[in-house]
Amino acid sequence: MNSVNNNPIAQAVNLKASYGERLILNGVNLDIPPNKITTIIGGSGSGKTTLLKHFIGLLRQKDGEVTVFGQSWLNMSEDERESTQRKIGVLFQNGALLGSKTIETNIAIPIEQHTQLPAAVIARVVGLKLRQVGLLSAGDRMPAELSGGMRKRAALARALALDPQLLFCDEPSAGLDPVISYQLDRLLLDLRDSLGLTIVVVTHEIASIKRIADQVAYLENGEVIFTGSLIEAVADSSASVRDFFSTGGL
Repeated sequence: MNSVNNNPIAQAVNLKASYGERLILNGVNLDIPPNKITTIIGGSGSGKTTLLKHFIGLLRQKDGEVTVFGQSWLNMSEDERESTQRKIGVLFQNGALLGSKTIETNIAIPIEQHTQLPAAVIARVVGLKLRQVGLLSAGDRMPAELSGGMRKRAALARALALDPQLLFCDEPSAGLDPVISYQLDRLLLDLRDSLGLTIVVVTHEIASIKRIADQVAYLENGEVIFTGSLIEAVADSSASVRDFFSTGGL
């Protein structure tokens, strides 16, 4: 379980990022508090996924700093980067499951890559992860045999395979019907409460934000223009934040 102190588990300080000459993030400042769910919201093209990719170390910033667990990505050795990435789970928007492998095999891959556990132990760990997401009976099935909601839960089980302290989710409810979206949100809340996970969710789904958000961060024009609670976000005087919630997101 994460530390009970209030120091940020991840942090962006004056973060700037660009694709070629196009500036995407322009001085982002954001603290991710431990054992909470932070939702990163904003209009389409506001830089939400780009910010997530910097937090997980997939992209190198143009300027500023990104730290996780108190360490800057830029200052880490290769061994430190690998050790840090093992503490981070990622649920990608499309699930990113290998279509030619069973669900059990998909979940086992990160465990096989990053540990020396024997096959029997890996099988037991996979079973535990499937149980956590309510898919214990689906382990021998292929991704194409599952519904969209079940694939998201299978991808979540894989993201949890190495018992991460920090979980990032990119549009987890995208393409799901309201009932399945609600069930996935409840699962994220259960993981926060039972495991003490710190969770960051990039989303534009208003219903999900209202269900899960302990902290809301609003991105606009490459900057975080609001950070606070859901109640504060809904009442914020900024037209952009107010309109986001009143119009159902973008």
